[in-house]
Amino acid sequence: MSRSRIAAVLLSVVLSPLANTAAAQGQPNPAELIAAQREAMQALAKMDGVWRGPAWTILPNGQKHEITQTERIGPLLDGSIKLVEGRGYEADGRTSFNAFGVISFNPATRTYAMRSHAQGRSGEYVFKPTEDGYSWEIPAGPMTIRYVATIKDGVLKEVGDRIMPGKDPIRFFEMTLTRVSDSAWPTAGAIPPK
Repeated sequence: MSRSRIAAVLLSVVLSPLANTAAAQGQPNPAELIAAQREAMQALAKMDGVWRGPAWTILPNGQKHEITQTERIGPLLDGSIKLVEGRGYEADGRTSFNAFGVISFNPATRTYAMRSHAQGRSGEYVFKPTEDGYSWEIPAGPMTIRYVATIKDGVLKEVGDRIMPGKDPIRFFEMTLTRVSDSAWPTAGAIPPK
């Protein structure tokens, strides 16, 4: 090995820990980030549990369609995110709607977001805790779809409105769910190390 190669290898061995230390000092502490996320998720703790109740939506043909809606909601990743699974059941017990969401908090921007998957579509949307529940919106061209929920006395009521500029909102969705129980989902059933 030439002297210049040996010098280059020795220099990289000496400088590598310094570069890693400098990079680490510029990065936020993961424990602090998770603690900030966990603290922010406390505003949504009242969502946790198993919920069930009637829901309706207006179909594209204008018909009102009624189902039984269920939600199971719980924390994951040491309480730093919240998972939501919704299922809608027809009168015959068949599942006609299934959705999955991940609610997160970004400590750098101090904002919440919900990543939603439903009916073959997905997206990340602005999510806002409110004093008595939450709201979230889906931009849809000139229209905005806004969902607003209130949680009080064991009842979660969520409504959905289509909002066009300069026009009154049009209600197209409503669910009124009663809290059925606590839930160990999604943390229950984790795979043990052995």
